[in-house]
Amino acid sequence: MPKPEDRYCIIGAGPSGLATAHEFQRAGIAFDVVERFHDVGGIWDIDNPGTPMYDSAHFISSRTQSAFDDFPMPAVYPDYPSRARILDYLRAYADHEDIREHIAFDTAVTRASPADDGWHVELASGEHRRYRGVVCAVGNNWFPVDASYPGHFDGEMYHSSRYKYAAPLAGKRVLVVGGGNSGCDIACDAAPIARETLISFRRGYHFLPKHLFGVPTDAFFRSGPHLPAWLAQPLLTLLLRILVGDLRRYKLPKPDHKVLESHPIVNSQLLHYLTHGDVRAVPDVRQLDGQRVTLIDGTAAEVDVIIFATGFRSAIPCLDAQLFAPERGGSQLYLNVFPDRPGLYIVGLFETDGSLFPVVSKQAALVASVIRAQREGSERATWFERQRTGARPDLSGGIKYLASQRHAFYVQYDEYVHRLDKTLKRMGARSHVAG
Repeated sequence: MPKPEDRYCIIGAGPSGLATAHEFQRAGIAFDVVERFHDVGGIWDIDNPGTPMYDSAHFISSRTQSAFDDFPMPAVYPDYPSRARILDYLRAYADHEDIREHIAFDTAVTRASPADDGWHVELASGEHRRYRGVVCAVGNNWFPVDASYPGHFDGEMYHSSRYKYAAPLAGKRVLVVGGGNSGCDIACDAAPIARETLISFRRGYHFLPKHLFGVPTDAFFRSGPHLPAWLAQPLLTLLLRILVGDLRRYKLPKPDHKVLESHPIVNSQLLHYLTHGDVRAVPDVRQLDGQRVTLIDGTAAEVDVIIFATGFRSAIPCLDAQLFAPERGGSQLYLNVFPDRPGLYIVGLFETDGSLFPVVSKQAALVASVIRAQREGSERATWFERQRTGARPDLSGGIKYLASQRHAFYVQYDEYVHRLDKTLKRMGARSHVAG
C-alpha cells in the first residue's frame, strides 16, 4: 500500500462535509471528499435512501441565523426555508466554492482505521487508500431508534424515517408516537386529511413559537445581550407563560423540566390544530392489540397507522468501537470535534439549540487551523495539544440537560460558539468566521 501523502479524506458531502471542504481549500490542505450518494446534500435530499427528510420539512432555525460563513442564504428565502430550498442552497454553496471537483460520488467508505503514520480508508468497491487523516462528516440522523411495545399491531406501523408525504394518511386514523419536532410536523401534516390524528407524548415539552413580536424567535433572542442560563431560563419561562399559556389547556402534559433543558420544540401549528380538535394529544402507549392501542392512562383508541417519531442514535459505522463509541457521548471529544486519535476529526456530530450550519463552519475552520499549525510545527500546535489533553470544557452553558440519548452530544449554542471563537482566535484563524 502506498505511503500516505499529505492529503485528507472527508467522508460525506452533506452540510458538514461541504463546510470542511471549503475550509480546507482556504487553508491549502489537500483533500478528497467521498460521498455514498449521487449528489451533495446529505439528509436534505429526500431521494437519498435512509434520509429522515419529509416533504413538508422546514428549518426550525431562521434564514438569517442559519447560513454558512461567507455565504448568506438568498434574501428571497422566507424566514423558515423549506427542505427543498435548503437543498438548493447546499448545492449552490458546493458550486460557488468549487467543491464538486473534489468529490467522488456513489462512493461509500466501509472502514477507516489508523495505519503507520496515516490512515487506511477502505471503500465499498474494495479499493484501499492511504491518507494523512480522516474527517468524519456523516451527520447525526441516519440510524432510527425503534420503539417496542407489548402485543401486536395489525395496521401499518413504521419509524418516521420512512415518512415522506402526507397523502397516504388521507382518511386514516393516525397515531404519531413522539413529541419532538418531527413528530409534531407529521401530526400537523396528517391533521387536515386524516380521519383522526393522535399524537402521543411520553413527557411534556416546552413549545417555542416561530416568531416573537413579528421576528423569528432565534433572531429575536440573539439580537440582544447574551444572558446566563440562571437569568435566561426564568425570563423565557415568563415570556412563554404570557405568549403560549398553560400547555395543559391543549391537553398536553406539563413539562417535567425547565425550559431549554431539552431540545426546543419550535412549532406554532400544532397548538393551532390542538385547539381546533384536528389533533388530539394522548399519553404514552402501554400495549398493542390488533388495531387497538391501549394508553398508560387506561384509555384506548382504534388506529390504522402508527408512526414512531422516536428519534435517532448517533453512529459512525466506518470507525471501530475503540476509535469512537457513540454511547460515551461528547465526553470523548475535545470541543465535540477532536477524539484522542491523531489524524481523526469529527465534524457535525452534535445537537444544539441553534442552527447547525454556522457551527460546522467554525468546527471545520478549527480543524483546518489545527492541521496547519501541526504542519508548521508552530507554538500554536503545542498550545492546542495541551488544551486537547487537559480538562474538558463545560459546553452546557450552565443548563442541566435531560439525561437522554438525544442529549449525549448536546451543546448550548452561545457557549459553544464562544468556545470555538476563542480557540480559533488563539489558533490565528481568520477573524471573520461566522458568528
